[in-house]
Amino acid sequence: MIETNSHKIYGLIGHPLGHSFSKDYFNRKFDAESINAEYINYDLEDIGELMELISETPMIGGLNVTIPYKEQVMPYLASIDDAAQEIGAVNVIKFIKDSEGELLELRGYNSDAP
Repeated sequence: MIETNSHKIYGLIGHPLGHSFSKDYFNRKFDAESINAEYINYDLEDIGELMELISETPMIGGLNVTIPYKEQVMPYLASIDDAAQEIGAVNVIKFIKDSEGELLELRGYNSDAP
């Protein structure tokens, strides 16, 4: 069973990521709220690296997606919510895991829709 206080990893995929403020923002937020998590920028040169990243980092709980992968990531997802489907872009990936922490599927959303 997953421990509720176990260390989790979240992050951002895109390329290049030098402009992104997400890593510093979320790590400060996790620290301030005593959340046992870390946010990492994953500068992927190719979207094909996504599944390797996921398999090598089992503690990932979710990812944000930025340019140029908002559209390219969609075929890797088991489901995409209606808003993201209509927009044609995903910027949030939710990891659905079983009680043992094994990845069941990836779901795509677009938080810019509202």
